Amino acid sequence: METDHPSSEAVTRGVRVRVEVEYDPSRSAPTESRWFFLYTVTITNESEETVQLVSRHWTITNGFGHVEEVEGPGVVGEQP
Repeated sequence: METDHPSSEAVTRGVRVRVEVEYDPSRSAPTESRWFFLYTVTITNESEETVQLVSRHWTITNGFGHVEEVEGPGVVGEQP
């Protein structure tokens, strides 16, 4: 998958998680120190096992080193 947006990915026990980041200037207000980013998360099961996403825990670090954690059940509160 080719993209010009920054991305990060990791594989744990055969499950690949890829995150692409895109800055959205239409929702940002830099003069008010407010920046809006869109995150696209792609999860691919590359193992022979059946898996189910039951919870999420993201650690997001901004350019200034501020860390924010997001956690909860499934994806946006739902389990596929």
